[in-house]
Amino acid sequence: MKVYITKAVGILLLAAVMAGMTGCGSKNQLIIGAQTYTETKIIAAMYQILIEEQTDLKVRTMPDLASSPVIINAMKKNDIQMATLYSGEIFNNHFPVEESKGREDVLRQAQEGFDKYFNFKWFDPYGFENTYAFTVRQAEAENNHLQQISDLKDLASTMRLGVDTSWLERNDDGYKAFSETYGLQFGELFPMEIGLVYEAVANDEVDIVLAYSTDPRLKEFNLTTLKDDKQFFPPYDASPVIRKEVLEQHPELNDIIGQLVGKIDEDTMTSLNYEVDINKRSEKAVAREFLNKLGLLK
Repeated sequence: MKVYITKAVGILLLAAVMAGMTGCGSKNQLIIGAQTYTETKIIAAMYQILIEEQTDLKVRTMPDLASSPVIINAMKKNDIQMATLYSGEIFNNHFPVEESKGREDVLRQAQEGFDKYFNFKWFDPYGFENTYAFTVRQAEAENNHLQQISDLKDLASTMRLGVDTSWLERNDDGYKAFSETYGLQFGELFPMEIGLVYEAVANDEVDIVLAYSTDPRLKEFNLTTLKDDKQFFPPYDASPVIRKEVLEQHPELNDIIGQLVGKIDEDTMTSLNYEVDINKRSEKAVAREFLNKLGLLK
């Protein structure tokens, strides 16, 4: 998952924002938190529009919180009441979990664990995940019939891999473990900042990169992601999450929140991110346009 600033900075930011607000967590106000990355801000804007149109609640959004753990801590304290979270978050030591990479099992543990230990309702996913994805130029994928990582078996030793420096150094889910799982060794490794990998592969400076699966630069540079067919990376399916006491006070939110469940697949989320990050449109305008497309607004 993407984390651009430290947890400490996020906590300070949250404290500063909260100091200037009143009525947080009141019965007539809902605060939706969002991390630093664009998709969470777009979805927060969607729910702000839906909830304000369909209820008497006043909704605020609180963007640019540093990370999902910061979001969870703020929800626990009732500084915010709702957010988008990702199922793989269970592996960040919030409560006891069983090691698993099965999509349904990880989701089940997220739903049960955050209910039991935090009293949060974790809804079913929107339909996309944001996780690491091996990525090549579209022409490379077409010429070599590349659809999944295992298809690299006869090519990897000749390929230049551009990759986030930290991933190379990680033990359990880094390059060494990946190589053992897939039986692949790339010809050359080029450590770099994660934000640089997209242009690097597009400009043929490397042949393959480890990117993020919903980053709009995949679309900007016409890149193709390969399926993780051996499920090396744990699933990071995105879901709406809300404090259960809010649902007890406003049970109508169950149906409203559910309106986006299963409605946003990976290509759609990437395109929405593209509209904001590349075309420089506002999150709220993109959110409203998408809700209208789904027929959810009057």
